[in-house]
Amino acid sequence: MTQQNEQDISAADSVSSFRRVVVVGGGPAAHRFVEAMHSRGLDNWHITVLTEEIHNPYDRVALSQALTDVATDLTLGDLSMWEHPSVTLVRGAEVAGIDPANGTVQTMNSGEVTHYSYDELVLATGSDATRLSIPGAEHTHVYRTLEDVWTLNQQVAALTEKLGRTVQTAVIGGGLLGLEAAAGLIKLGADSIVINGGRWLMNAQLDEGAGQALGRLVAAKGMAASIGTYPAEVQTDRDGQVTGVLMANDTVVPADLVVVSVGVRPRDELARDGDGLAHHGFELGTRGGIVITDGCATGVPGVWAIGEVANFGGMCLGLVAPANTMAEIVADRLHGGNATFPGFDTATKLKLSGVDVASFGDAFATTEDSLEVVYADPARGVYQKIVTSPDAKILLGGIFVGDASPYTSLRPLLGRELPAEPGAFLSAAGGGDAPAVELPDDAILCSCNNVSAGSVRDAVNGCGSCDGAAPVQDLPGLKACTRAGTQCGSCVPLLKKLMEGELAKSGIAVSKALCEHFEMSRPELFEAVRALELTSFPDILARFGVDETAKAGRGCDICKPTVANILASQNSAYVLDEGRGTLQDTNDRALANMQKDGTYSVVPRIPGGEITPDKLAVIAKVAQDYGLYTKITGGQRIDLFGARLEQLPEIWKILVDAGMESGQAYGKSLRTVKSCVGSSWCRYGVQDSVAMAIQLELRYRGLRSPHKFKLGVSGCARECAEARGKDVGVIATADGWNVYVGGNGGATPAHAQLLAKDLDDATLISYIDRYLMYYIRTADRLQRTARWQEELDGGLAHVIDVVVNDSLGIAADLEAAMNTHVGNYEDEWAATLADPERLRRFRSFVNAPEEADDSIMFVPERGQVRPATDEERAAGPVLIATHIPVRSADAHKN
Repeated sequence: MTQQNEQDISAADSVSSFRRVVVVGGGPAAHRFVEAMHSRGLDNWHITVLTEEIHNPYDRVALSQALTDVATDLTLGDLSMWEHPSVTLVRGAEVAGIDPANGTVQTMNSGEVTHYSYDELVLATGSDATRLSIPGAEHTHVYRTLEDVWTLNQQVAALTEKLGRTVQTAVIGGGLLGLEAAAGLIKLGADSIVINGGRWLMNAQLDEGAGQALGRLVAAKGMAASIGTYPAEVQTDRDGQVTGVLMANDTVVPADLVVVSVGVRPRDELARDGDGLAHHGFELGTRGGIVITDGCATGVPGVWAIGEVANFGGMCLGLVAPANTMAEIVADRLHGGNATFPGFDTATKLKLSGVDVASFGDAFATTEDSLEVVYADPARGVYQKIVTSPDAKILLGGIFVGDASPYTSLRPLLGRELPAEPGAFLSAAGGGDAPAVELPDDAILCSCNNVSAGSVRDAVNGCGSCDGAAPVQDLPGLKACTRAGTQCGSCVPLLKKLMEGELAKSGIAVSKALCEHFEMSRPELFEAVRALELTSFPDILARFGVDETAKAGRGCDICKPTVANILASQNSAYVLDEGRGTLQDTNDRALANMQKDGTYSVVPRIPGGEITPDKLAVIAKVAQDYGLYTKITGGQRIDLFGARLEQLPEIWKILVDAGMESGQAYGKSLRTVKSCVGSSWCRYGVQDSVAMAIQLELRYRGLRSPHKFKLGVSGCARECAEARGKDVGVIATADGWNVYVGGNGGATPAHAQLLAKDLDDATLISYIDRYLMYYIRTADRLQRTARWQEELDGGLAHVIDVVVNDSLGIAADLEAAMNTHVGNYEDEWAATLADPERLRRFRSFVNAPEEADDSIMFVPERGQVRPATDEERAAGPVLIATHIPVRSADAHKN
């Protein structure tokens, strides 16, 4: 029998002056509403948030991170907000119904009904993933909650073990979330194909030209696509295991796991009766959702709707920016304001590493007589379009694929007059840097949080809204004060640029101190050390340290590895000699990458990805004898995981004796030079890309720099080596080589931009010498080439002037410095093996050098081993395979 708790649940019941707000839903919109109420004051309010999930509100925008790493914490905001006495968060609360007449909300939990009384009700119920109505749909997965992505992660692992091969996945839906899901599944080790019924990917946001360019980019990432045909059935075997997707044209897409990402539907069931019709006086949209006014009020007094469940202008939209705006509006209204919702900002940006896509405004040029200015380069997968008014003055929208760098500065100008002709903003067209943009105060810089350029200026100039009237002078402080850049992050470069510009106008110098011990920036310290020819950290600290107190501190985790890096860049000396070993990070001290369980990985250099069968056999023998996990990396070499510290010299002696050397996967240095097979074998190749890649890798190996860097060489315009995703990319032409610079993967990917074209071999190498050495001398610590290039005064145009035109007159000096590095290069592991004193570093226990660390435990998986989890360790030795080499270590000595 159902038990009913008649007592209203509210911490404010005993205080009649408190107004009770109940929020149904615990997603980003609900979280933002509570934040907005909190910031306006909760003296006369009590807020109860009812969420059916067991988690604190989390960032659904970043779900892809949790797919590939289930330990990722996506929790939104500061948890202390939920400890406020006027805020109650009830997790695991499934709302069964609402009673606006009596002002109550009913929840159901294990058969018990609880009533929550309210004075104001905010519906933030969000949306559900749309399910397919085709045979076999019950065997598919969706991509909407943490549980959804965790389940996918587990399923890929379980199927891999069960099937003993790579799992084949199919993602139905080629929109933003579908592409992110497919990319995440690939990162988990599965193969993935995207099935999209439209004629191109992201057809809701991109026109055909952009969609075709996107297709080429994702194909280069290893993501297949089935375009233009809809799925008809999900096929399974007798045991219910998915085997494939039958398409409407009777073809079958093989699949072991199917994910559906074809959109969302608003969760408006609380506003419906048993027949699915509007109930309690609510009005429902034609395609669902609770209709709201521009003040976010529903048709029922005292009830508001925000986020994906809210229907405004006939639309429900699953984007974070309008949800945040609605939350702020309701908080403002409850505090006596009259804020109104301006309508949906439909701008979107794809969060897919190495695939740059953005769309905003009237991207499809539906405005009458609108003008489209387009640049397209199908071979490079680049498409840029700006939509303007007929006179080419007012910005109406845009689409960017392959190079979305103009998006950040253009989006705030939507609906405004452009400061130059539209074509000047098409960066991919090779016209140099876009014109400088001075944003008006009312231009929205951060649309996720509706932050204007004026608000940012006020914070920088000391508006008094944060910690008194003191101006904000750093990016973290500016984010905390304004909320700009705290969600999707796409506005951060523009935010930083605006902040520094305002500080400069106020005569405030932006501190570029390396750390508390050095007032100089890294570039300044680099030049000072070079000019005085200093070679030790104590000498550098004594000469340039801030004061005696700082000098006595003997440096910190920031300046010590930075100085070590500077010394290595300038001297090419063994990085662990003469006291430099204590300056290094963990990986550099071990000359290997430490893994999660305390073991290390071994990565021999394989220049250009070319390796002989004899060397492959040596690597295979090492892996077998030492029981190492082997993985082919994205940089065309082989990674050996699971070596103990004391085994590293033994392993490297075998590799060095076979003619191999350190791949320096542990250092802030050159990682790899990736290449396609080129003209020596490929019928499309126009230059020998392998030979050039090997030449470049052997030239720049061991070169220490502010951050790791990578090169790529493609033998033709088909770009199989993905050269434009590298710090330096080289692409063959019939007349020589084109060289591109400033490409990065990582969290904020960037496409490399054209530096020079149709170069002969010698000129190409001289330009790369200059570029890399100029970067090493002038970049900040841990700054990738893309960000360095962006922040240089003059950007790419300045780089071209220095590298190609020698505008600073330093080209010969830069080339000479590189030649010095090449002449002084020594393989670090060969040098280590030649010196018994250097070998003393490589032992697990200082007081027992012959003993191994027996706490390291491994589990068999897919024919190899991996580190045991905490749960597997606790399970005992029955489940654990200890890591014991087949042969004793003595067999490898001498």
